[in-house]
Amino acid sequence: MNHTTDGIVSIEEIAKELKDAATFIGQRVINREEVIEQAFCALLTAEHMLLQSRTGVGKSLLAEQIFRMFDGARMFRVQASKEQQPDTFFGGLDLEELKAGRIIHNTKGSLVESDFGFIDEIFDANDFTLRALLSLLNERRLLRGVQDVASPLHTVLAATNYLRVSEVTEALLDRFLFKAVILPDKDPFIQYRIAQRYLEHGGRVAEPPRTIPLERLQHMHRIIVGRSEDVQISITNELLYFTNIVIRHYEFLQNRQRGETARHGDGTDFYISPRTQAKSLDLLRALALLKGRSHVIHDDVSRLYFIFATVGIPEEISLFKKAYTTVLNSLTASRGFDQITILLDFTDLLRELRASPRMMLEPLTNFADTPVRRTFMDWIRERFGQDLPQDQNKKMLEQFITDFVPVCDEVRELRHSVERTLQQTLIAVERELQRGA
Repeated sequence: MNHTTDGIVSIEEIAKELKDAATFIGQRVINREEVIEQAFCALLTAEHMLLQSRTGVGKSLLAEQIFRMFDGARMFRVQASKEQQPDTFFGGLDLEELKAGRIIHNTKGSLVESDFGFIDEIFDANDFTLRALLSLLNERRLLRGVQDVASPLHTVLAATNYLRVSEVTEALLDRFLFKAVILPDKDPFIQYRIAQRYLEHGGRVAEPPRTIPLERLQHMHRIIVGRSEDVQISITNELLYFTNIVIRHYEFLQNRQRGETARHGDGTDFYISPRTQAKSLDLLRALALLKGRSHVIHDDVSRLYFIFATVGIPEEISLFKKAYTTVLNSLTASRGFDQITILLDFTDLLRELRASPRMMLEPLTNFADTPVRRTFMDWIRERFGQDLPQDQNKKMLEQFITDFVPVCDEVRELRHSVERTLQQTLIAVERELQRGA
């Protein structure tokens, strides 16, 4: 059982607390369970989320009800407009400093000093103001003129009725890792349940029976990003590799789908940045935490559409799930996962050899200290019949790759990469051994 410093004794209890909070929100904001789960992922990863819908669908109620579940957080609310200047978000200008030619904001009570922010109709703000927001949203710093102030800002939820396209708004959208479109639900029973809640609360935010302290959310975030000393959520090397293959295949499917438009000069390539791809690992751990697990599983990868697609747009979600299913079926049907695990463990051995070249002077069977490593050593004995003399290690490593027969394209590509890594390692090790001779 994992113990934490703030009174929560296990990942299971953390998950239950989050589930209870999500259930309460779901009872208040009807038929929005997936968006609520996505919002909790945004909170756990300390990222921002954009909610888009037509007027009157309840974006503001959803955002404020989510934030109401956390106690002790400073909250900033604003409805954007074209007339606003950056001081709406950063605090009024210090007039005495302004007379001296310096732009200094009095940040007390502003977004800069807040833990949570809700910006309604964010695209009504002018580009000058939106541009000023970029560094605060991304780096959590107010950078204006000579002023450089660190911000505790954890998560911003923004709402909009429309998307406005410009160079600045494209950069702004990149700051919102999580995006959702909330469509009106005309199902009579859903409307009946919404009407019930309206009669009970009058469209106001409801007080939850139990809140989560902000400090606890911050501790959860440290778990997600691997900075907690007492609780860890593990991701295997094989699953890391699988995740990257799924993401790449999704990128391929998106570009193939856009191909016809691009040929007519009206489309652009679909591109997933390395930054976003790296953030997906935080999301995987958040998804595991929400399920009360201390390890990531393959099914968690299927929900990475929370950042790579727009929740609420079935076509985008379906395309990501297609990428996931295609890669999963290919590797499962062919025993590809087993081969990937073996090859990745082989690369770990190469990394150890490069770090400690003198390992090449001993029989490599001395280093069979893991189950997968023993698989490699079993191959040595089967292929060569006995432990090799020290001067044959190089031949043995090369022969392993030569004899390795990939079962599918994904493994074949990995084998090529491992083969290159092997040759680079052997050159580096030989150079080091000659230098030390």
